[in-house]
Amino acid sequence: MDTHHHPIPSSSVHYNNQPFLDPHSRVSLFLLLSEYSHAVRITSSHAIHLFCLTNPVPEQPLPLSAPIPPNLREISSLASWTVSSSKPGCSIPQLRSPNTSLFWQSDGPQPHYLNIHFFKLVRIVGLRLYLDFEADESYTPTRIQFLAGSGANDLQEWSEMRLEQPRGWCWVDFSSAPTMPVLRAHLVQVKILENHQNGKDTHLRGLQIFARDNERVGMRKRESAKELAMRGKGTCGGGGTMRSGGIGGKGLGKSSWDVEPVIR
Repeated sequence: MDTHHHPIPSSSVHYNNQPFLDPHSRVSLFLLLSEYSHAVRITSSHAIHLFCLTNPVPEQPLPLSAPIPPNLREISSLASWTVSSSKPGCSIPQLRSPNTSLFWQSDGPQPHYLNIHFFKLVRIVGLRLYLDFEADESYTPTRIQFLAGSGANDLQEWSEMRLEQPRGWCWVDFSSAPTMPVLRAHLVQVKILENHQNGKDTHLRGLQIFARDNERVGMRKRESAKELAMRGKGTCGGGGTMRSGGIGGKGLGKSSWDVEPVIR
């Protein structure tokens, strides 16, 4: 059997800054893999690694699958993002992309975590994740913890999600935030503890953090505390189910970092 590895044609690797494989390159890659299937067995992890390397972030953002709720503005771009580990080509730029066909894939031991560090104290009223069980299967998170603080040394858990086959945007429960329904923090950590079928690595296809949009408050009735809290009551799109609520549904109490600053 000929085990000589033939190089993949350059047309199937270089895409002239196009966000996805053009049809000709897709056909070329498919034929090449089919021709040498007797010598090379491609596993699902190899296929995902190939996807990460051959699908850079699109230059033109694609429309979101769900609109931003009224009176909110996304503040994710105001933070510095870091992850515990990632596959090449499947890291923070892919997670931050509006295109939910791209994703962050971890590449290390559990737990996997994402740190979102704001340079000033922010008031967070909403946080949602995009998950897709149908596409990710064993890479799909089933247990996620959410922590917050002024830095890495005083992180405190404020919510936890347990999911079953989620698909779509999943809102985090804010009922256990120290000052429900507003979370004030410099650092938010998303910690993925378990995956479906005990999968090792994880996929996260989107994460957005929201604050009140004060400029739009006058355009419609200001949301009440109850309305703000209900938005994060464990809703999950696509028919997925979840159980949420931090610390058994009990409030955390006000922490030293979750107070209004005093100017002297």
